[in-house]
Amino acid sequence: MADRFSLDKVVENESLRSRRHVFKDRTHAGELLAKKLWKYKGEDAIVLAIPAGGVPVGYRIAVDLQLPLDLMVVRKLPIPHNPEAGFGALTTDGTTVLNEPVVEELGLTKEEIDMYASERMREIKERLRKFRGDRPFPDLKEKIAIIVDDGLASGYTMTAAILSVRKHQPRRIVVAVPTAHLGALEKISPYADEIICLNIRSGFLFAVADAYLKWYDLDDSEVIDYLKNTWR
Repeated sequence: MADRFSLDKVVENESLRSRRHVFKDRTHAGELLAKKLWKYKGEDAIVLAIPAGGVPVGYRIAVDLQLPLDLMVVRKLPIPHNPEAGFGALTTDGTTVLNEPVVEELGLTKEEIDMYASERMREIKERLRKFRGDRPFPDLKEKIAIIVDDGLASGYTMTAAILSVRKHQPRRIVVAVPTAHLGALEKISPYADEIICLNIRSGFLFAVADAYLKWYDLDDSEVIDYLKNTWR
């Protein structure tokens, strides 16, 4: 696979390649990912889930591997008049990754980008207050950081997350996702030390949701419930 896809860092389940509807739900996906991450059980590692969809996946991994769970809040920078699509991503510390071809195509100026980023940063701070309260961000220095989401479509959100986490000087950054587009894996590969992705797909039409039999958008109260079960 490494020669064909140039993704020598990636661990996959070849029997799931290019298939749809392979996971019952996010919890099932987390259980399968935990098996691929078993070598990190008992290590000085932490699971960092990207809310909202990454939290049930990360929770299952953290429970099965007996690791602490925390959050890595990242927000997509939405394309004007098409909020479902994005031209980049922004993290809690201001780390920004832009899809330069889309930015150029939209003709976005630096001032416009800064405006959208400022709006997103307000949302990030609100989510942090809601999810974490006064709880400080964990110390990641010399730890193994396992960053988890429920899937990767473009890879920009995960790239921003990796670059933000890298600033905290972890010993190793592992990305664990149930499903991803091949192009997204190629995007994040230079920045991660290891990638676990069970279901790799390609093609023009790609949706993370297509990997799941049961899919819905989590609300904030569900995220908080997962965290309460972990942080109590």
